[in-house]
Amino acid sequence: MALLRNKEIRAMSTEDRAKRLRELRDELMHERGTAAMGGAPANPGRIRAIRTNIARILTVQREEKK
Repeated sequence: MALLRNKEIRAMSTEDRAKRLRELRDELMHERGTAAMGGAPANPGRIRAIRTNIARILTVQREEKK
């Protein structure tokens, strides 16, 4: 999973952004659940990357509301 660029996020429609945000939140919940049960993460930086993508999408959404 690669980090989403701001340019890519801004090019998405509002519905696409909302859909991607739901997918990322589900993925984050799954990764955190795996870590909480003591499972070794396949990619240790994945949780951080997911959180960064979520933050970028939320930032773009807030900027567009203004």
